[in-house]
Amino acid sequence: MAGHSHWAGIKHKKALVDNKRGKLWSRLSKAIIIAAKLGGGDPDANIRLRKAIDDAKAVSMPKDNIERAIKRGTGELEGGDVEEIIYEGYGPGGVAVMCDIMTDNRNRTAPEIRGLFSKHNGNLGATGCVAYLFDRKGLFVMSEGTDEEHAMVIAMEHGGDNIETNEDGKLQISCPPEAFAALADALQQAGLEFEFGEVTRIAQTEVELDPDTARGALKLLEMLDEHDDVQNVSTNLKLSPELLAELND
Repeated sequence: MAGHSHWAGIKHKKALVDNKRGKLWSRLSKAIIIAAKLGGGDPDANIRLRKAIDDAKAVSMPKDNIERAIKRGTGELEGGDVEEIIYEGYGPGGVAVMCDIMTDNRNRTAPEIRGLFSKHNGNLGATGCVAYLFDRKGLFVMSEGTDEEHAMVIAMEHGGDNIETNEDGKLQISCPPEAFAALADALQQAGLEFEFGEVTRIAQTEVELDPDTARGALKLLEMLDEHDDVQNVSTNLKLSPELLAELND
C-alpha cells in the first residue's frame, strides 16, 4: 500500500499540469457523466456523483461545466454516451498495470492504449490477467500533522480497516470501497483533512526491477496517465527512493 501512495503523489503533481493543458476538466466531466448516468443527478442521493463534483470543485471547474456534465449523464443533454472500461496488461519487467478508462469511443481508445503498451515494451492483456494481484480499497492519505489517535477512532467507527504511516511519514487509512463515502464524510466533519482520497487498487505485493527496466515501466505509467481517457492507473511496481528522486527532478 505504501508504494501506491508514492504513485498517487506523482499523479497529483501531474494533475496540476494536466489542468493547465485543459485535460483534467475533461476527465472530471467524464467522471461526473458516468456517476449521473449510473446513479441519477442528485448528489445527495448519489455518493459517487457527490465525490466527482467535489473533485471538480477542488480544481475550480466552473459550475456550468459541472451542471452540463450532470445533464449529459441523466440524458437531459446529448453527449452522455460515455462508458467505463478496465484495461489490464504488463509493463517492462512483467509489472502488472491496470487502467480505469472512461471513453465515448471504445474503437478509438482500445488501439491507442494498446499502442502505448507496445511502444513502451509492454503488452495489453486479456480481462482478468492481472486483476487478481490487486485489492480494491478506499484510500486516504492524511495531511501532515494529523492527530493519529483521533483519526484512528474516526476510522474504526466508520469502516476503516487499516491505519499506518507511509514512507512519506504521513498517516494512511484504508477501507472497503463501500465504506469510502461515509468515512470521507466522518473525517471531514471531525476536522481531519486529507490530501488524497479515492477508491483505488492496491497491489497485494510489489515487484522490484533493475533501475533501467523500472525507468521504462515508469515511462509507460506516465504515458498511460496522460491519455485523455485514462482516469486512473494502478501498478505493482515498487518505487525506490532513487527512482522517485529521479522522477521528481
